[in-house]
Amino acid sequence: MPAFRYRAIGPTGDIQTGVTDAATQADVVAWLQRQGSIPMRAEPAGQDSWFAGLWHAEFSFGGGLRRGEVATIMRELSMMLTAGQDLDRALRFLDETAPNARVRTIVAGLRDSVRDGKPLALALSNYPRAFSRLQIALVRAGEASGRLADALAHLADLLERQQRLASSVTSALIYPALLVVAAVSAVTLLLTRVVPEFVPLFQQSGATLPESTQFLISAGAFVSQYGALCLLALLLLIVLLRAVLRAPQPRLATDRLLLRLPLVGTLLREIQAARFTRMLGTLLSNGVPLIAALGIVREAVANLAVLAALDRAAASARAGAGLAAPLQEARVFPLRTTHLLLLGEENAELGPMSLRAADVHEERTRVVLERLVALLVPAITIVMGLVVAGIVTSLLTAMLSLNNLAGG
Repeated sequence: MPAFRYRAIGPTGDIQTGVTDAATQADVVAWLQRQGSIPMRAEPAGQDSWFAGLWHAEFSFGGGLRRGEVATIMRELSMMLTAGQDLDRALRFLDETAPNARVRTIVAGLRDSVRDGKPLALALSNYPRAFSRLQIALVRAGEASGRLADALAHLADLLERQQRLASSVTSALIYPALLVVAAVSAVTLLLTRVVPEFVPLFQQSGATLPESTQFLISAGAFVSQYGALCLLALLLLIVLLRAVLRAPQPRLATDRLLLRLPLVGTLLREIQAARFTRMLGTLLSNGVPLIAALGIVREAVANLAVLAALDRAAASARAGAGLAAPLQEARVFPLRTTHLLLLGEENAELGPMSLRAADVHEERTRVVLERLVALLVPAITIVMGLVVAGIVTSLLTAMLSLNNLAGG
């Protein structure tokens, strides 16, 4: 009997991994479900060697789907199932209307698995680079409750909202980023192209230049000679910082510091709260138990400070003490988050209240982004103007001193 390596969320919310013997992947999933666990992945053990995993992580290309493509698949599947179509026919339609070869290949693989008698969630787990554990868990919950179409619709809503949130953050920061690039480019151009044109004139005059002009000439010479090396050193520093931040302790300290920054920290807390409450509310509304839902959400959290807070909250929930109090003590989310969660716990409506909290935090994220951009754009413009004005003023001061020397 073949061996299968599995990963699941246990009844107490802990992550379970191991190897078991079974005839098929479906038998492994059924065995885990009988134990009260939520299967996340089950695959032949021979496919998970360290060399194969390294090759898959570092050298494989393709095989993944963008969030928008997954949202489209789930939305169309939900609509067709709601219209009375069976799953095989719905997947065939998606195969025939796929926008590109990547989507077509994955949809065809899903259809083949479903036609072999596998549940849709198990078919999705065959493509871990395309479908996350959160998505698979939602589909599995929908299949278990007999409400697959509703679960797919909720999943599509979740993905679309996450995409809108990510797009709003990216779009808001594009303009300030372009301003920074323009400012640095303008100053570099002045120092390396404009300032050197005046150096021979200053040297021929033999006059004593103002300190600001001397500093400007030295800065231009330094940038011209060592600018490329400085850029390379900056890139190496970024690579080194990324390597250091892979360690748990520096990463945890950095994540905590980012959440405590005056304006950026507020934005990050709003984003983290929006993601957490949206995922938690979607899972709970689809029938996933709280402890299991916290375990699934934990898999999708990247900030270690938030992750530590969720671990303490999960332990508190397992002990029957509630979820909101430990999250409030951790202060990784806005105070509004914990108040709404506490209200949901008191009224036994934690799922719906989490979704309402997500709506509030997504709107707050938009407002904070607008404020951040409103501050960044003038600040960058003013700093750029002051630097350019300083360079021009320094050159003009030196030229006037030369004129006064010649006139005398």
